[in-house]
Amino acid sequence: MTTVRAVAALQGLPISDPASLVDVEVPVPELRPRDLLVRVEAVSVNPVDVKVRSGLGPQEGPRVLGWDAAGTVEAVGAEVDGFAPGDEVWYAGDLTRPGSNTQLQAVDERVVARKPASLSFAEAAAMPLTTLTAWESLFDRLRLDASSTGDLAVLGAAGGVGSVLVQLARLRTGLRVLAGAGKAESREWVTSLGAHAVFDHHDLAASLGALAPGGVQALFSAHSEGAVEAYAQVLAPFGHLVVIDDPSSLDVVPLKAKSIALHWELMFTRTTFGTPDLAEQGRVLAEAAALVDAGRLRTTLRTALDDFSAAGLREAHRLVGTGRTVGKVVVHR
Repeated sequence: MTTVRAVAALQGLPISDPASLVDVEVPVPELRPRDLLVRVEAVSVNPVDVKVRSGLGPQEGPRVLGWDAAGTVEAVGAEVDGFAPGDEVWYAGDLTRPGSNTQLQAVDERVVARKPASLSFAEAAAMPLTTLTAWESLFDRLRLDASSTGDLAVLGAAGGVGSVLVQLARLRTGLRVLAGAGKAESREWVTSLGAHAVFDHHDLAASLGALAPGGVQALFSAHSEGAVEAYAQVLAPFGHLVVIDDPSSLDVVPLKAKSIALHWELMFTRTTFGTPDLAEQGRVLAEAAALVDAGRLRTTLRTALDDFSAAGLREAHRLVGTGRTVGKVVVHR
């Protein structure tokens, strides 16, 4: 076999256009020394997939997107020592390499872990990217631990990252977790994940202010553009703000009066720059898998599409692109 089936973008088009994602044949990937060749069984679609696809110019060849994945190891590179063919794995991939919307994908073993044994491939594929983002936000950026106290406000709490972050904050910190949600479905979802209280993110100042009159110690945001002034209002002096989106501009001056610290989080930083601690991502995913199998961390899968094709992935992109999904959208075989 020299080629495999994949789903690719040729240029940035509206997702309603059948040409926005197409079925293609691509070469079987060549393995680097520390690579795994994974037979992909399920992928999830994240906002980054939608952003990258919609922003593409005309491509010289098919661009295979997709980062979250769960599958089975088919082969290993010459220097791999932690995995063997037959291992079931999960990972969030690498922006600089071809993605997971394919039959076979090459991925560095250092950013891979064995998937939770208690989850199906679809349930597992919902988790890696958002788990890494939530973990890094809480424990690398905010440097929280079991002794941390105060209030954490989570905006977009019903989304992919927020759904994991609420759970991890409850498991690994002493913070009171306040979840921002709007519609009833979202409020029920974040409450089921362990949020101590829910506030109306459409009326941030009044709703969050009623829960934390003195301000919250930390705030996580997935949509920061035009909102920093409101964040400065609800954060306590010397508070911390973590953002994960890509605003066209961000005026941070309102944070100065309270000496509020701003933290950027991008879980692809390690793979993009090949940082010395690259294996930290595999370690985190292994620890998260143990939490899942112990019944302490839940999958955030909410919508599963049994159609691993261009049509199925177009529908997943359409759903995620609305910005109104609860939990995660997964496409599986």
